Amino acid sequence: MEKEEIKEAKDNDQESPEEESIENSKDTNNEEKEEISPEDKIKDLEDKLTRSFAEMENQRRRYEKERDDAFEYGGFSFARETLNLIDNLERSKQSLENDESIKNNEAFKKISEHLEIIYKDTLSIFKKNNIESIKSINEKLDPNLHQAMLEIEDDSKDPGTIVQEIQKGFLMKNRLLRPSLVGVSKKTSKKRDNKGEDDKKTKENNEKEEKK
Repeated sequence: MEKEEIKEAKDNDQESPEEESIENSKDTNNEEKEEISPEDKIKDLEDKLTRSFAEMENQRRRYEKERDDAFEYGGFSFARETLNLIDNLERSKQSLENDESIKNNEAFKKISEHLEIIYKDTLSIFKKNNIESIKSINEKLDPNLHQAMLEIEDDSKDPGTIVQEIQKGFLMKNRLLRPSLVGVSKKTSKKRDNKGEDDKKTKENNEKEEKK
């Protein structure tokens, strides 16, 4: 009895010819799927080449942009440092003009004229090298070009209008070298207006009292 059961178990373990044929067919299909046709290989290589050429083109453009920027703005730091020359010329001229002891002296007039010539020549050299001053006075405050340092009460101007230039700003080929330091207008404060009205009323009341 036991021998028959063992034999039956062995028979069950053995696959039938049909099952074996199906299994072999599956293995063959998998091998066919894994095998890539020559056309697919060519297409894959073309895709890789296209991506490589695109990457090389992007690198070339980046290199050209960096090269152009280096050529266009290579003297950017030098130009920014040179602005100190303009500042010192302006300070020297203002210092002489504010000195009452030499204001009406002939020597002062000659020095002032020479300083003005140097100042204009320097601006001319800047302009030839695409460095230009930023317009400020009576312009609307532009945060990209101007930096507001103080507010000045002025009812004749719209709020935010530049009415004072503390330090001149410059551009180099439309790139900001430094912003203009400016003072902007603002409306007279209401508190001060109210105080003025109160003082006026007080004065009128005092005059009435005196007449009585």
